[in-house]
Amino acid sequence: QVQLVESGGGLVQAGGSLRLSCAASGRTFSAYYMAWFRQAPGKEREFVATITQSGGGTYYADSVKGRFTVSRDNAQNTVYLQMNSLKPEDTAVYYCAADTKFKISPREYDYWGQGTQVTVSS
Repeated sequence: QVQLVESGGGLVQAGGSLRLSCAASGRTFSAYYMAWFRQAPGKEREFVATITQSGGGTYYADSVKGRFTVSRDNAQNTVYLQMNSLKPEDTAVYYCAADTKFKISPREYDYWGQGTQVTVSS
C-alpha cells in the first residue's frame, strides 16, 4: 500500500506557472514509477507524465511536452510536476499515481491521490 497526497494546485493566468507536489507514504517510494494524470470536467482521465523509480527517465504526453517537467526526490518521498506556459486547456484536476511498472493507462494504476485543482484563466 502507498498513500499519495497532492498539493500545489490553484488559479493562474495563461502563460503562468505552478508546481504540483505529491507526497507519498507507506511502502518504499523508490520502488514505484510515479505518474501524473489530469481530468477535465466531462472528459476522461488522461496521462500527463511519468518518471522512473530512480528519476533518470521521464515520459510526457505530447500536449505538455516542453512545458511540463516531472521530477522526484526519493529522500523526501515526493514527486513534482513543474508546469510552465500554462494554457486554459490545462485546466483540470491533477492526480498523482504510483505503480511498480511503466504504464500510461489510468485503468492500470492501483494507487491514487485525491487530486488537486488547477485552473488556468485566459
